[in-house]
Amino acid sequence: MKIKKNMPLIDQHNKSGFWGGKFGGNFIPETLKKPVEDLEILFSKLRNNKSFIFERDNYFKNWVGSPTRFIKLENLTNHLRGAQIWSKVVSDANGGAHKIYNATVHCLIAKRAGKKYIVGDTGAGYAGKMLSMAAKKFGLKCKIFMGAKDIKRQGPNVRAMKKNLAEVVPVYTGSQTLVDAVSECMRYWVSNCDTTHMCVGSTVGPNIFVKICGWSTSQISRELCIQIKEEFGKIPKKLKLINCVGGGSSSFGFWNEFMHYDKKKVEFIGVEAGGPKKSKRHAAPLTYGSKIGVLHGAMQYVNQDKMGQIEETKSISAGLDYPGVSPLHCFLKDAKRARYTAATDEDALKAYQLVTKYENLNPSLEPSHAFAEAIKIAPKLSNDTIIIVNSCGDAKKDRDILRKKLGKKYENSN
Repeated sequence: MKIKKNMPLIDQHNKSGFWGGKFGGNFIPETLKKPVEDLEILFSKLRNNKSFIFERDNYFKNWVGSPTRFIKLENLTNHLRGAQIWSKVVSDANGGAHKIYNATVHCLIAKRAGKKYIVGDTGAGYAGKMLSMAAKKFGLKCKIFMGAKDIKRQGPNVRAMKKNLAEVVPVYTGSQTLVDAVSECMRYWVSNCDTTHMCVGSTVGPNIFVKICGWSTSQISRELCIQIKEEFGKIPKKLKLINCVGGGSSSFGFWNEFMHYDKKKVEFIGVEAGGPKKSKRHAAPLTYGSKIGVLHGAMQYVNQDKMGQIEETKSISAGLDYPGVSPLHCFLKDAKRARYTAATDEDALKAYQLVTKYENLNPSLEPSHAFAEAIKIAPKLSNDTIIIVNSCGDAKKDRDILRKKLGKKYENSN
């Protein structure tokens, strides 16, 4: 299984929508085939339309706030005494997370399609918050499906969605987390696709939604590639790009522009949610050898029991608490272009404490998993190695969890 250097990765699928011949596809009800085909045709036109790209870039710059910062974490680097640790601070973006890129593009597509309603899913609440912001910006009525468990643990983002006039629909089925929110969102779209556009919050789902999200979040690596060359004069010989992986939207966006580099020069490291140390449950299908199965319209590595049923996950991070993963990451794993590992809840909390102790940075629990890996490997590497961690979200949404786990001093940190 090889990656073609001269073609965008989101286009390296066969006619049936499978990357590598076995990941992705379109496992959808008959009633959705026409809406999905219409969206595929529309997106193929828009992504090559100069006026649409100009409009996207204009909103990215003047509303989202691109480019976001690229900074060296001097104090953390000096403390660990090894590789240089840098960060792409994507949490600087309007709303506090990378989800704003996908939300903005989907709302622009909805407007071009003549739709007045937009529906989406969310786990950590960032995808929902960003979609509610973009919907309000572009005059669309918005409905967000969110697991009841996540509504309780991500209160700040739920309040933000409601403030933006979005209807937040609690999902009480299954584990009451992201996986169930995505399922309910898709069921709703089946019945309302004539008037409503659906925004899938990550690089998951039927082929077209994977592509739209990947195309949108690639803004992160487009900026980073320029910033690295401005800082170092060229792409360093020893570069490691570390990102958390749940559904996989921020990590794919963080890596995309570097796909054509040899992995010996630019290494991709994806960090999944290993869950609590004393629990057998996790959200790390790539790390722990989960089998291939179908989830939310796509073939992927997914946590399953002996009977092939989707297993419940467990993670302190709502944004990583998903039993499957993007078909793009499954393809990258099998192509051996990216390396995947996992960090436990405890690892992520320790990393959060260390980062906030030494730097004026407040990463959410999702990128704290990525920082945990950076902290682990940096002391073992030489000073000419450049580690860049995508701080893809801020911890404002996690203040209740942090206060409970770490004490009141972390409730309003940074």
